[in-house]
Amino acid sequence: MVAHTSRSSDSTADGHTVVVRRTEPDDAEAFAATLAGSRAVWGTMQLPFPSTAEWRKQLESNGDEILSLVACVGEADGEVVGNLALLPDQPPRRRHVASLGMAVRDDWQGRGVGTTLLAAAMDLADNWVQVTRVELDVYPDNEPAVRLYTAFGFEVEGTARGAVFRDGEYVDILRMARIHPRLSGERPDA
Repeated sequence: MVAHTSRSSDSTADGHTVVVRRTEPDDAEAFAATLAGSRAVWGTMQLPFPSTAEWRKQLESNGDEILSLVACVGEADGEVVGNLALLPDQPPRRRHVASLGMAVRDDWQGRGVGTTLLAAAMDLADNWVQVTRVELDVYPDNEPAVRLYTAFGFEVEGTARGAVFRDGEYVDILRMARIHPRLSGERPDA
């Protein structure tokens, strides 16, 4: 479980400390830099050539309903190397559901940053914001991401065929979800 503080930290495989904190509008440049990486943009549904101004505008308008986190190397004001957002659904009957999106800078992929971000997000979902179902879409060929999500209890619920246009072709996405670990997997009788 992640410490219940405004910041959490973990060590990467190569000994760096990664600190997770809430996103600030001043992180816009780091968001754009992360998604300027060819591997990061390939693994997300974002467009290439991100705009710092557009990211700043979005981060300034997020408000408290979007739980946006960044991973920083060394300390909370260190270099931002990844980001994650939990976006709660708004319809009253789906307020227990959130969508997840995450990106890690190319040079920090495979070093534990995604694991640290995802652990912090699942702690928020499970213990602080009453989210019992987290959903995400991931490319089937993004095998490291699929392994990471599976390790955190996400399961593939289906495949959306030809759902996203990426790198000149239509590609499939996997629809994955994670149910709060304390909830039973059984459906109540109708």
